[in-house]
Amino acid sequence: MSWQPSEQGLQEVLGMLRDTSSTDSEVQRNVAQRLDQLRFVPDFLAYLAHVLIHCTGEQDSHRAVAGLLLKNAVNQRTGPAANDNDARAMAYVKSTVLNGLADPDQIVRQTVGTVITSLISNEEPGGWPEALDALTKGMASSDPNIIEGSFNSLQKICEDAPHKLDFQIQGRNLLDHLVPQFIEYTAHGAPKIRLYALQILQSLLAIRVSAVTANIDTYIQALFAKAADESADIRKCVCASLGLILGTRPDKLVPEMSNVVDYIAFCTQDEDDTVALEACEFWLTFAEDSTLKDQLRPYLPKIAPLLLKGMVYSDWDIAILDIDDVDEGVADKETDIKPRNYSSKVHSTHETNDPSSSKSAGGGLSREAQDKAFDENEDNLDDEDEDDDDYFDDEDGSGEWNIRKCSAAALDVIAVSFGNDLLEILLPYLRDRIFDQEWTQRESGILALGAIAEGCIDGLEPHLPQLIPFLLKTLQDKKALVRSITCWTLGRYASWCVHVNKEDKTEYFIPTMEGLLQMVLDGNKRVQEAGCSAFATLEEEAGPEMAPYLEPILRNLTFAFSKYQQKNLLILYDAIGTLADSVGSALGAPGYLDILMPPLVERWQRLGDQDPDLVPLLECLSSISIAAGGSFSTYTGPVYQRCLNIIHATLTQYQSFEQNPEEFDEPDRTFIVVALDLLSGLVQGLGEQMHQLIRDSQPPLLHLLALCLTHLEPPVRQSAHALLGDMSMTCFPLLKPVIPQILPSVIEQIVVEPPVDCVSVCNNAAWAVGEIALQFNGDSAILEPYVPALIQRLVPILLHSKSPKSLTENAAVTIGRLGLVCPALVAPDLANFAQAWCTALWEIKDNDEKDSAFRGFCMLISANPEGIQNSFIFFCNAVCKWQHPSSQLDQMFRTILQGFKSGLGANWDAQTSTFPPVIKARLAERYGV
Repeated sequence: MSWQPSEQGLQEVLGMLRDTSSTDSEVQRNVAQRLDQLRFVPDFLAYLAHVLIHCTGEQDSHRAVAGLLLKNAVNQRTGPAANDNDARAMAYVKSTVLNGLADPDQIVRQTVGTVITSLISNEEPGGWPEALDALTKGMASSDPNIIEGSFNSLQKICEDAPHKLDFQIQGRNLLDHLVPQFIEYTAHGAPKIRLYALQILQSLLAIRVSAVTANIDTYIQALFAKAADESADIRKCVCASLGLILGTRPDKLVPEMSNVVDYIAFCTQDEDDTVALEACEFWLTFAEDSTLKDQLRPYLPKIAPLLLKGMVYSDWDIAILDIDDVDEGVADKETDIKPRNYSSKVHSTHETNDPSSSKSAGGGLSREAQDKAFDENEDNLDDEDEDDDDYFDDEDGSGEWNIRKCSAAALDVIAVSFGNDLLEILLPYLRDRIFDQEWTQRESGILALGAIAEGCIDGLEPHLPQLIPFLLKTLQDKKALVRSITCWTLGRYASWCVHVNKEDKTEYFIPTMEGLLQMVLDGNKRVQEAGCSAFATLEEEAGPEMAPYLEPILRNLTFAFSKYQQKNLLILYDAIGTLADSVGSALGAPGYLDILMPPLVERWQRLGDQDPDLVPLLECLSSISIAAGGSFSTYTGPVYQRCLNIIHATLTQYQSFEQNPEEFDEPDRTFIVVALDLLSGLVQGLGEQMHQLIRDSQPPLLHLLALCLTHLEPPVRQSAHALLGDMSMTCFPLLKPVIPQILPSVIEQIVVEPPVDCVSVCNNAAWAVGEIALQFNGDSAILEPYVPALIQRLVPILLHSKSPKSLTENAAVTIGRLGLVCPALVAPDLANFAQAWCTALWEIKDNDEKDSAFRGFCMLISANPEGIQNSFIFFCNAVCKWQHPSSQLDQMFRTILQGFKSGLGANWDAQTSTFPPVIKARLAERYGV
């Protein structure tokens, strides 16, 4: 029997739907509770479908709510029908909802499309043939409502679940049949249908559906035919589609490139901002594809001025952003403060000897913070890992990707590709802009100057002795937006200011530092933000060179605490943390902490343990404690105890949540992560001074650490393993008794293919084991039972072609360190991993961590010389890449190499005959072999 609604049930559902528009919070709460109870009741889905399609006397908004509730309920149900009632209700939903394609109300039709998409998404491809039949026939209906409803549904399916259309019907793929029809419908008389057809093709093109590729020539012709369409939405779609074709099948656009460029140039100036932005995105796509560099070059004289024009603030931007007032006393709105994700510590980036490799974020192999927690301004424009829409992210404070930001990002990418060729084109325009009387033109010129800083630095260098003083003078401009962009641009040239000749530092570096510090204390909040971010960039570039100026810097930065609202305080914390990271132990000199700590302590005492503002403060204190070392001891006790309290309280909250998730909210893991990282900072900075605190404090740190090492949240485990490694280096006597209890859980985290969110956990676990192993050197009895299991996990990581580079390197270092401590247990496997081991570490820069790993590897060779025979050339190459090995390691290399030469005798020359000349020359020069 087919499903039929009861009058009583229907009235109850209608009553609830009417109540959803009530302004009474109690009514709303009761509705939400009742809906939660009903969502898995089969009949409820059928009632919702009935209201959506058949209750035409109801308000359209109530019918639409029924459809949205139905969509959500469908998405929450997985698997086949549980019983006959369930099957009957779902059959009714499917048969009924298709009738909604003809509904005269547009909102209802679009809601029906959403429901159909959800139903198809939860079926196997081709699992609901009636729907696909209705939709494909509906495209050719004589009823305009059915045509629009069908196309709206197909557009949603292609956007959300296009793979559900990828199946065979009578030996032919459905999309092979549909795509030519979609292309024909781009010429439909109704703009809405043309747009749907273009959007469908765009979605299919984005995932490289073969049917689109097979019809690519006809598709491109259809796009050109719609290039001048009266609908802005269609022109926007044409631009976006051309950008996708450029990224997937550039060979098809190259013959028409002149026409394409003319069209996109025209659209870049479209009066509709959405069209202009999409056109600007095309230039960004064009610029980012290095294989198209020669195709782009002839059009630079046309494109560059368009991008400069796009970088001028629009009237709308000015109406929103042009505030020259002293507004530092105006509290921030909640919407001004973007959510931030705190990045816990990870031992991942290794500095290499290879100048072509990507710039390392940290020195040597030591554990580091992979990402700064608060990435506040455009000073990260040159970071290869940044997404395009993160460029210039806070330059105007709006957070919205717009033509200005896209133009600047495209100019930056083009500058990196073309350098001085672009600069020659731009210079006349830039001269006009930066000296223009109109402040918006002047401001856009300064923005452009910053955007090309990385790519055009060689050509700009002769001009910088004049440009830097000009920019410093511009910091006094009466327009706040001009001052703020000037800060950002100075940050982009911070490297040049820092690395000028020593005699020029008083002319460029010191005035830049002073000018930006003035902006840190500006009365305008936007200028404060830009000044503080640019100053942090200068700190990073200058590093220890900031140390002689610490007192005035600290006085300025700490004075800012009395001026800043919440948003800029976050940036101020970051600038102070960056300063500590940059100057290192110089911060511990007498007097500096007396300036720096009082405002931080005042904030510390004011903030509760669950206050989100505590997170950046704790991160800042972590950097200070590492840098200041023993000088931080005055503050260590209270900071340490509060970290313990935060960890203990958060673990207790997690326990309550796990036992009763209905009653308790899930705790915010950020607090426990940042507290663990601050403890790492204390342990690194104060070393043995921490022993008594750790021994005497309650709750016991080692107990909390053990719980965190097995916590359900990967970021908590990540930071816990970082702390374990740091404690191994400085507090091992306290750790040693509990190693047998801790190591098994650490080993469990070391896996060949960790899930994406656990890669850094695996990294830190592998690194921590290596640090622990070093402490057992000379007394390895406690460690030995765990070595076979560790080797079984570390070697496959080393050999796996898809292991992340940092994980491979950490695995290699730890294998080497295990070899240093327990060579007899590791050496039998040497032949399995020797080549991969040498390859993983030969480009890493010399340092103590690499030294210990290589000493362990040499001990493995001594214990099992045959294990290196098939990889001997790789070992010799790794040896030759060392610049300054320690005397102990150098002697180990000499002993092994001379031993092999002696053992091989006359066969030595045959063994080394295939070696590259540079390796043979270095071996002879350094080790006499």
